[in-house]
Amino acid sequence: MADLNTTNSSTDEGVIQKTIREVTQPFKDLFKASRALWGINLSYLLEGITYFGIVGYLVIYFNNYVKLNDISAGQMVGIQTAGITLAMLFLGATVDWIGVRKSLLYALGFMLIGRLFLTIGPNITSNAGLWSSAHLIAMLGILGIVLGYGIYQPACYAAVKQFTTGKTSAMGYAMLYALMNLGGFLPGIIGPPIRKAFDSNGQGILAVFWVYIALTVAGIIVIAVILTKKTVENAIHESSNETKEKIEADTKAEAEKSAKEKIKFYLKNFPMKDYRFMFFIFILIPVQTLFAHNWLTLPIYFSRAFTGVVQDNFEFFVNFNPILIFILTPMVAALTAQKNAYKMMIIGTFVMASPTFILATGPSLGAVFGYLIIMTIGEAMWQPRFLQWVAEIAPKGMTGIYMGIGQFPWFLTKVVTSLYSGWFLMTYCPEGADPSQMNTETMWLIYGFIAIISPIGLVLARNWMLKGFKHKAE
Repeated sequence: MADLNTTNSSTDEGVIQKTIREVTQPFKDLFKASRALWGINLSYLLEGITYFGIVGYLVIYFNNYVKLNDISAGQMVGIQTAGITLAMLFLGATVDWIGVRKSLLYALGFMLIGRLFLTIGPNITSNAGLWSSAHLIAMLGILGIVLGYGIYQPACYAAVKQFTTGKTSAMGYAMLYALMNLGGFLPGIIGPPIRKAFDSNGQGILAVFWVYIALTVAGIIVIAVILTKKTVENAIHESSNETKEKIEADTKAEAEKSAKEKIKFYLKNFPMKDYRFMFFIFILIPVQTLFAHNWLTLPIYFSRAFTGVVQDNFEFFVNFNPILIFILTPMVAALTAQKNAYKMMIIGTFVMASPTFILATGPSLGAVFGYLIIMTIGEAMWQPRFLQWVAEIAPKGMTGIYMGIGQFPWFLTKVVTSLYSGWFLMTYCPEGADPSQMNTETMWLIYGFIAIISPIGLVLARNWMLKGFKHKAE
């Protein structure tokens, strides 16, 4: 009996050690990654803080400083958020043409100019209102941010592809995604004390904007100092096992290609001609609607359908997802790094879609936490792997354009979801109605049926998808 207990104990210890090793090893591999990859991570964190910090104030900015009404202010924010996604479609190829380092410097330069326009505009003109000089200056600011971000994000994910190995790629994409979400959480800590300190003279939000301009400058310095040409070459050499001489020869050959040759190559390999790729990115629209509901539906649902702690602290519940993603994404990536990317897409989208049916049971604190936690676990399982999948299936030298077009359905998701979310709220969660008289259960049931289309579609298309990408997907 003692021997049996000893054997079971040893087996349990072996399972525990194996689990710990599976969790910790990807982190160890990542920490050994190149200096260039860590430069990308640091830049992405700074940019995440800056982007989310500014966008969180934009509606109030246009209300208070540009004197636009709620409808016009919301439209300005919509132009920026949708414009960024659309810009990726046209500007994603920049990194393929001029390289990661130059692309990031140009992108951050555009964003710096845009943020300067936003910040100085209200103080250099007193002419406010729709189509006033203050409005036009602010629109120029948004244009700079849209152009910059349209280059920046595809360049960062192209960099991860170049700077990681088979061991570190899954964790590399996961860390970048986690840092973006950490960036979405930190402005809630950074912004309020600065805004309150300058609110007395009406400069509160503009003072915060100046801090984010400083962070943009810091981001430029990070890329310029850490991501030197030599650092980039070393990182590519380490990840690809190619000699420096071959990398330099490939770089020179690419630079010597004529514009006509580059255009011909792009037209021949343009992502929209790849039917499997197009199906893959568009089948994710149904589950991505849940992302859009984070700002289109959840704030109003929490404030109208609940009483007590959820209603009084709806901001906390709305912003619970980003910090949870930051914690969970690297852990989930570590546990699933060796799993097939397409299989993780199926499981992850299913896990993300399924808790929507929990909200269909009616408003309750348990349903809220159940939805937010399970949805976040699902998001952590599939969203970074989506980015990895797109980067891996892209032909050599076309990662940027694939990443850019891969974001286009997200643009459609934001537009399409906004067209019907208001009607559902007015019908099933109307303002002023008693929570007991609402029918939010039906609203979330319909949203659940929409979201579950994605994993079902991925399952049905599995053989067709893997037949085309088998060598890259496994």
